Amino acid sequence: MGQPRRALRTTTVGAVSAALVAGAAFGLAPAAQAAPTAAPRAAGSADVRFVDIPGDGGTILKANVFTPEGAKTGSKYPAIVLPTSWAMPQIEYVAQAQKLANSGYVVVSYNSRGFWQSGGEIETGGPEDIADASRVIDWTLANTPADPGRIGMGGVSYGAGISLLAAGHDKRIKAVAALSGWGDLIDSIYSGRTQHQQAAGLLGGAGVLTGRPSPELQQTLKDFLGSNLDKEDEMIAWGAKRSPATYIDRINENGAAVMLGNAWGDTIFPPNQYAAFYEQLTGPKRLEFRPGDHATSELTGLLGLPNDTWTSTERWFDHYLKGEKNGVDTEQPVQLKSRSTGGYEGYPDWKSVGATKKKIDLAGSTTIRANVDSGANGGTVLLSNALDQFLKTPPVASMPLLPRRYAGVWQSQKYDTAQRVRGTAKLHTTLTSTKESGTLVAYLYDVGPLGLGKLVSNAPYTFHGKTPGRPFGVDLELFSTAYDVPAGHRLALVVDTVDPLYIEHNPSGAQLTFSSPASDPSYVSVPLREQ
Repeated sequence: MGQPRRALRTTTVGAVSAALVAGAAFGLAPAAQAAPTAAPRAAGSADVRFVDIPGDGGTILKANVFTPEGAKTGSKYPAIVLPTSWAMPQIEYVAQAQKLANSGYVVVSYNSRGFWQSGGEIETGGPEDIADASRVIDWTLANTPADPGRIGMGGVSYGAGISLLAAGHDKRIKAVAALSGWGDLIDSIYSGRTQHQQAAGLLGGAGVLTGRPSPELQQTLKDFLGSNLDKEDEMIAWGAKRSPATYIDRINENGAAVMLGNAWGDTIFPPNQYAAFYEQLTGPKRLEFRPGDHATSELTGLLGLPNDTWTSTERWFDHYLKGEKNGVDTEQPVQLKSRSTGGYEGYPDWKSVGATKKKIDLAGSTTIRANVDSGANGGTVLLSNALDQFLKTPPVASMPLLPRRYAGVWQSQKYDTAQRVRGTAKLHTTLTSTKESGTLVAYLYDVGPLGLGKLVSNAPYTFHGKTPGRPFGVDLELFSTAYDVPAGHRLALVVDTVDPLYIEHNPSGAQLTFSSPASDPSYVSVPLREQ
């Protein structure tokens, strides 16, 4: 299984092309605005400077500094450090930094190493990035009226990951707001032992467009997208080194108050891994999930528009850095926004989400042929779930028209009442393959009266080294979600073998048989909110 698959060559090109377009949209023009001098400011606004900050090993990091207007000599202010997102220029957080500074914070935002005008190479949250965060804090304390006892970090995507990693290595960080980030890098882009090729291709393409990938990153991406299983252990070790979950004991010991925010449809950092990371935190914590895809929940806030995610972020910092009694510490710590209703729901912990389980039996024996996309798929990275967020139009598939030669389909009965799916659906089945390796993708659909299914969730699963013809058990968690199935609709589980989001490992001519032995019945367990 060391050879790239046919699907890899076609869809990775498309993903990288999308990355180039996205990178261009992020703006070549904004970078030109960065300069190592004071910038003009409007009356009544915070002071802003563009500066160079020496990072790890003296590498220059381009940064901007916002200071409260009229800061008094000798006064100290809480400080927030914001590393930029992957491929984004240093002015990414200007609107939010201005707002935070106007409310009394020193805010330092810096371009992560390897991107745009900052020096160095892209290390993907490696030791150099962690050290950079501490060097920026050093500089902030030496060059601004920042209070050393009230330091926070935060950011979107890459900035979120770096902030969480830094919280495990620098005890000065008292609060973190990590938005659309990752807790486990491997479980994000290699869940179910399956490469998330559009996500990896997007990140790789955007990195080339806007920065200088390190040789280590280039080789890792080459091995990853090339399905080089001989390097699987090395790639997992590389990802673990860059996963906040690896340092969870240090994060808990250091005691930073951690807020996590993410989208249900995040195709780069799926919600499951963030929820699992949240459950391991022992200090003050908060978890927020909203509709959308990667970083789309935060987008309007970056443009200076009203935004729930950034409002929560400011409340989090206000309480844990300023000591304000705003109730953020007494509210239910898990806050979910349904994809269907748009309303918020509070829970005491992640385990309480979807506490009621309803099983759909997957009876009988079904055989499907591999290597053909049945028409059921998870959509396109960034685009499909953003459309669901703003227009409530998730990917769809017609259940009657799905070719049973290439897709297994099981449906529930019609529901008399609405089914409020909350949390993580789980598939359990018995699988027999004609080949030692293979990939399946499971989809959960909301099926209306005419048989049109709207995608509720999905997840891939890959196996290697199995004995052809010998059954084995499969347990797969689908990506967590919050979705309301209307009364009169059904739920359907669909399984096929090809999806443009993922790299498939099905040899030519492979067949997969799903069975439900009496001693070990197959089912999908659907988590529901209590009525």
